[in-house]
Amino acid sequence: MSDAEWAVVREAMPVPGWLEGRGGQPERYCHRQMVDAVRYLVAGGITWRAMPADFPAWDRVYAFFRRWRDKGLTAEFHDRLRDRVRKDAGRDPEPTVGIIDAQSVRSRIGACRDQGFDGGKKVNGRKRHILVDTLGLLLAVMVTAASVTDRDAGQTLLARLHERHWRVTRVWADGGYTGRLVDFAREVLRVALTVVRRSDDSSGFTVLPKRWLVERTFAWLMHSRRLARDYETRTDTSEAVIRWSMSMVMSRRLVRRAR
Repeated sequence: MSDAEWAVVREAMPVPGWLEGRGGQPERYCHRQMVDAVRYLVAGGITWRAMPADFPAWDRVYAFFRRWRDKGLTAEFHDRLRDRVRKDAGRDPEPTVGIIDAQSVRSRIGACRDQGFDGGKKVNGRKRHILVDTLGLLLAVMVTAASVTDRDAGQTLLARLHERHWRVTRVWADGGYTGRLVDFAREVLRVALTVVRRSDDSSGFTVLPKRWLVERTFAWLMHSRRLARDYETRTDTSEAVIRWSMSMVMSRRLVRRAR
């Protein structure tokens, strides 16, 4: 990170609860080194043991990543950056609408838990379910086996969204989210789930209203080589890597706007 980007990141970093009012020996490595190392791994797609010598030891970096994942600090850090990007764009920090979609990716066969086969996409691996705002910023994410249908995963994802962002009252989706999910969103969550359908007479690639916003977010995520496939053993680790990838997108956007 440049000094300007580190200033943005440092301001958004959460303070771990176990460090407040606690004495003892200080951490050996500074947070800037740790954050740089995790971002390098996510962007470059390397393995943990291939961490360059310029960074702290790989096991210390992994311990930092794992501690932030398990304590919810990765999600808090990501959400703080998202709120700042929305404010910088002249938006309210709390969104009122969202767009939902899923992406099936291959994973390491036999090395990852919760794997499955997506018969529609012909992909053996996992599925990333994301829900974004109108700026393409991540509001909720869930990783499942690729065999899980969009409707089943969408019910859990919408519930997570409603718990954290209760002001969202409308969500746009594709045809995979029709059926009982629409009724569940309306009756239980008080969310209007609107399906944006593709025209029957259209052929080839067509940009669909609202749905292109979430597709653009997937394109941003695929710039991180660690997300080219799902290499993680646990699904919560995959979700953490997605949030780290989006945090890089947002911190760089904030630095560009400040110039």
